[in-house]
Amino acid sequence: MGKYKLVIFDLDGTILDTLDDLTDSTNYALKSCGLAARTVDEVRRFLGNGIRLLIERAVPVGTAPETVDAVFDTFKAYYKDHSADKTRPYDGVCDLMAELREAGYTVAVLSNKADFAVQDLCRDYFPGLIDYAAGEKEGVKRKPDPEAVFALLEDCGVSAAEAVYIGDSEVDIATAANAGLDEIAVTWGFRSRQWLEEHGAVILADSTDEVRKLL
Repeated sequence: MGKYKLVIFDLDGTILDTLDDLTDSTNYALKSCGLAARTVDEVRRFLGNGIRLLIERAVPVGTAPETVDAVFDTFKAYYKDHSADKTRPYDGVCDLMAELREAGYTVAVLSNKADFAVQDLCRDYFPGLIDYAAGEKEGVKRKPDPEAVFALLEDCGVSAAEAVYIGDSEVDIATAANAGLDEIAVTWGFRSRQWLEEHGAVILADSTDEVRKLL
């Protein structure tokens, strides 16, 4: 084990490729409410700040609040049943998690995705590999606010210096900075290497093998 005791992963775009299911669910909700569908690349850009903001970005500018609410409610109901239709772990992630836990690390997931989806996906795709998982909950501020990170550090009994955050977006970079954690930005997710560097990424990894070496 290196300097860290706790490894915190983002979910979407970091350990799970959820883009197709999120796109399908977004477009189902939009079409159900009489609105135009979005492309995969558009949905990719809308992600990172939770599903409510995903929907607010996906609807046309000027959409009535009650319609936004209807799209959001439709999305949640549909995604709950279709969050794993096309979703899959990124190559090497499961092996990396297993090796980390065997080496004595605590492995956690913190996401802005709704908590029900985080729990379901982590249970289904990473059984026995994750010690702690949390998504967006009422009363807890979303990333990049560090509140959820601080709660995790306290629960695990580790300091910020003993934890590292691994994510794929500018939200993850800011979350780590706000919490005083080291951060590894992965380039296989929803943002490009150039985008990550422009938003403050210092340590980047192109594969799980590179993450393993950095840890």
